[in-house]
Amino acid sequence: MPRAGLNPQVVVREAALLADEVGYQKLTLAALANRLGVALPSLYKHIKGADALAQQLSALATAELAEEMTTAAAGRSGQDALRAVATAYRSYARRHPGRYPAAQRVPDPTDPAHVAAGQRAVDVVYAILRGYGIEGDSAVDGVRMFRAAVHGFVALEAAGDFGLPREVDRSFDQMIVALSVAFAAWPGGADVD
Repeated sequence: MPRAGLNPQVVVREAALLADEVGYQKLTLAALANRLGVALPSLYKHIKGADALAQQLSALATAELAEEMTTAAAGRSGQDALRAVATAYRSYARRHPGRYPAAQRVPDPTDPAHVAAGQRAVDVVYAILRGYGIEGDSAVDGVRMFRAAVHGFVALEAAGDFGLPREVDRSFDQMIVALSVAFAAWPGGADVD
């Protein structure tokens, strides 16, 4: 008999909390079952297995990250929007160190909500790039540049790999300024403040 109140959504939410506490790589079905107070075989009534849990956790984290990026971008443009969205992205990764790695998984094409969440996150960056006059195939390059820069910074920061004697926040701000300059000078782009 399944535990009262336990359903797939509760399982995924608890997995997200556990991942943030112990780390994404240490999230196991056994640890999750223990957290939920059920035997491991009982957990399979709500989740098909480790890969299914990872996919559903990714969908949740991607939706959360997309929402924060969208909220940060609202009413902003140019470097202001770029900074707000990058800062929201970084903030999410800091607050959710276990969920954030899950959000890096490619959306499952059989999960429309996951695909839509991934598209919302990308659309925020596309909107910023349109403000710089970057569209079409060039915008794909710009989205990749944004993600590589911000994700790279976030991943290195999370790993404690910034050992040089300079304030990390200042380096993050300089990266945003440099991205803005690059986007403003993008071949075929427009000048933006």
